Amino acid sequence: MKKILPILCVFVSVLVVGRVQAQDIHFSQFYMSPLNLNPAMTGVNNCKTRLIANYRNQWASALQANAYNTYSVSYDQKIPVGRADYFGIGGSLWGDVAGETRFGTTQGRLSVSYSKKVGGYRKSAKYLVIGADAAITQRRISQMDLRWPSQHDGDGGFCANCPSNEIINNFDFLYADIAAGLLFFNVMDQYNNWYAGLAMHHLNQADVSFFDDQVVSLYSKFTIHGGGQFQLTRKVSLIPNIVFLFQGQQREYNGGTSIRFALGNSRLQNQSWQVGAWWRTGTKDTGGLHNDAIIFSTRFNYDHFGIGFSYDATISQFASAGTANGAFEFSMSYEICGPEKRAVYCPRF
Repeated sequence: MKKILPILCVFVSVLVVGRVQAQDIHFSQFYMSPLNLNPAMTGVNNCKTRLIANYRNQWASALQANAYNTYSVSYDQKIPVGRADYFGIGGSLWGDVAGETRFGTTQGRLSVSYSKKVGGYRKSAKYLVIGADAAITQRRISQMDLRWPSQHDGDGGFCANCPSNEIINNFDFLYADIAAGLLFFNVMDQYNNWYAGLAMHHLNQADVSFFDDQVVSLYSKFTIHGGGQFQLTRKVSLIPNIVFLFQGQQREYNGGTSIRFALGNSRLQNQSWQVGAWWRTGTKDTGGLHNDAIIFSTRFNYDHFGIGFSYDATISQFASAGTANGAFEFSMSYEICGPEKRAVYCPRF
């Protein structure tokens, strides 16, 4: 498997160029990448401003220098409206580079939301949030790194300088992208809450073909997600999360939970450590489901700063490519609070 994997990756890259219908990026720590998950989560934050950075590296042991690398940074804040409602505004930038052909996507996005209080009291409230975003996306591929069947030398190698009959018109192009989402959350008190959301990405189904004589529409993506925090004891809380992704013929299901332990007796409002695990499954090309990975995650929160680490242990057939061939992620968040005091108004993601 290790010997033929680079060749397989080459042909997969060729197929991608010819018919781009791949799934979007995704983070295993989706709860620490809220603007990528659902535009309705823009500004849904206990402080005024939130900064988040994510990095994911996937299959490095198998693909080595051609591993998949994904990064994202985001900024969002809430603006009070009246006594209990909020506007949310934000922006994000994410990029992804995959495989030997350096198939890359970069997107800059502006997001807005409106949070309407629909019930409850000052420290116990229910909110309905509507959000939307608009983005400009760049898609590109490295012309010099492409390999075609006509360049195969018959001995398992390629003649990079040999001519091919393949013609690609657009190695680098831009397209617009829009999305919308809904979110409902119920905060019972400072330590107990739950939420559920629905997001719809690629509503305009942009043409993402590298060829002038082909139209390849980007499949719309639908996301259903939910989670919460439920206090078990004074210092221990259960934090379950689920996310279901639907895009074209592809399906992805994530479910799991973490346990949060409050630390010390400090007056800090958010000092904790948590550890958890998730199970990810997806659809096969031939139909049905397959088990993809078990995700192990840990996170430390100190006042307004949070840092998370996760590792995806591959359990699909791709595990035969070698050991330690999963994915690892780092996430960091920082919240900036001001003098405003509106008690507990949203879940702490």
